[in-house]
Amino acid sequence: MTELCLTLLCPSAVEEKLLDVLLMLPSVSVFTSMPTAAHGLHAARLSQTEQVLGRAISTQVQVVFTEADKETVFATIQDQFTGTGLRYWLTPVIEAGEFE
Repeated sequence: MTELCLTLLCPSAVEEKLLDVLLMLPSVSVFTSMPTAAHGLHAARLSQTEQVLGRAISTQVQVVFTEADKETVFATIQDQFTGTGLRYWLTPVIEAGEFE
């Protein structure tokens, strides 16, 4: 079964809501989150300080799920976060597992 990794750049204002939504999705079993600096975002979405620094303080979230669950995951995120500045990219997972 093919797995995908969805990487999200999440504005601080919606971070907690996003993490809560992901925790409630039965098709999502593993995800990570970490603070990150996002570069190249539209200036209108940045605070004055971020514009001066040239980066936005964001949270990067990576979510692993099966290709069969893609539509459900995307529909849920789009429904909850349209217009919030949440950005994403999707990549295939070549290999995954647990070292035992």
